Amino acid sequence: MALADHLRELRNRVIKSVLAIVLLTIVAAIYHRQLEDLLLKPLPRCDTKELVEHYHGKCAQVSNIGLTAGFTWMLKVALTAGVVATVPIWLYQVWAFVAPGLHRHEKKYTVIFLVCGTPLFLAGVALAILVLPTTVDVLISFTPNNTTPILPPEDYFDIATRMVLVFGLAFEFPLLLVMLNMIGVVTGKRLLGWWRGMVMGITVFAAFATPSAEPLSMLALAAPIWGLYFVAVGVALFNDKRKRRNNPDADLDDEEASQVDLTVRPVAGAEMVQASTTPAAGAPVPASRRDEMDDIT
Repeated sequence: MALADHLRELRNRVIKSVLAIVLLTIVAAIYHRQLEDLLLKPLPRCDTKELVEHYHGKCAQVSNIGLTAGFTWMLKVALTAGVVATVPIWLYQVWAFVAPGLHRHEKKYTVIFLVCGTPLFLAGVALAILVLPTTVDVLISFTPNNTTPILPPEDYFDIATRMVLVFGLAFEFPLLLVMLNMIGVVTGKRLLGWWRGMVMGITVFAAFATPSAEPLSMLALAAPIWGLYFVAVGVALFNDKRKRRNNPDADLDDEEASQVDLTVRPVAGAEMVQASTTPAAGAPVPASRRDEMDDIT
């Protein structure tokens, strides 16, 4: 397709994804209080004196500041829920945009992307919710003694929604590596050679992606991605082995020539043809072509 057609196709896929997210966001907005209570559950709150003593002062007093703050965080929570709920839809739209550019034998691999992508994203979301209480405890632990932090819900929901989305998207990275290997962009051997840089890059990404400065939350995000990365390398190596078994030239570079069998074999039953300038019987030759004929003709 022309560039304009590609851009039109991309626009249509984006519009379908956005419409699905908006629709599910509206549904999530109806139940926003239940979603907010779910996210606020890990937060130690200083609502009563007994709670302050229970948490030894390491708790926060949630206070709404401003008239529009409630609407802002409600919209943020509902939008995050809409993105999470529509994971199969926008992953399919990504597949539908990329699939026409693949070969016929490569399109079957995109089903793996769609089937495995949704559980991986949801696993990242679940891990973010599990790590959220520890993150909150660590952040509140930096509060000076004999003081009670006043926490606007908007700040807390910023941290919670960012963790949910970042953890979910980060879990898609190993799957992307497997897909690149299956379509021949990168080999498993090369992925394995990158392991030091990948481990360091994942660690740095986790350090910036997690809101707290303590290492526990960072490792909670980095360690599963490390494991998934090595699983992706194993799958890529197995896929390369399968390709080598079916194609002996699979490991050759684009500039490297394949092995050509130059063995000379005798041809059995070949019939010798006698060259002659005399045409076959019954086949008239025009006078204009008689002088053009050589011995082979």
